[in-house]
Amino acid sequence: MPLHVVLFQPEIPPNTGNIMRTCAATGTKLHLIEPLGFSLDEKYVRRAAMDYYQFVDYTVYPDAESFFAQNQGSFYMLSRHGRKTYDQFNYADVEEDIYFCFGSESSGIPKAIIQQHLDTALRIPMNEHVRSLNLSNCAMLLVFEALRQQGFPHLSLVEPESQKGYDWIVTPESE
Repeated sequence: MPLHVVLFQPEIPPNTGNIMRTCAATGTKLHLIEPLGFSLDEKYVRRAAMDYYQFVDYTVYPDAESFFAQNQGSFYMLSRHGRKTYDQFNYADVEEDIYFCFGSESSGIPKAIIQQHLDTALRIPMNEHVRSLNLSNCAMLLVFEALRQQGFPHLSLVEPESQKGYDWIVTPESE
């Protein structure tokens, strides 16, 4: 599974639930590094993930050391201290394991970890009035940027028949 989202000590259940939904929709693996600010059984996580919770492939780790010991690939650290923007990186290799790492909502990724990955610390451009964006929105942006660069492998580009189907909306030209 080449795309991964890593959450270091997430605190807000709806953010994690929304990220779970993004992961379920894209086949992205989710990695959660404890301590978590909530229980994964909480109704808020399941509510945000909706009925897609069952399709989320996730692993929980007791600490960052355990996570890094068990995983290999390219690690991208999202931080307001990143020196490059997310679009300056190449995520096109569908065989490479790509990990998008996000810190807790209140304190971000620990400084010691960012320092070990300065060459892949990235940021999302924004004006000087805002310090950060919503965590789940950032995760979705990076996952879809990587998928765009990869040509959206294994994703449907039309409404699947299992949903409403490609021809659900009939246009005047098709009548």
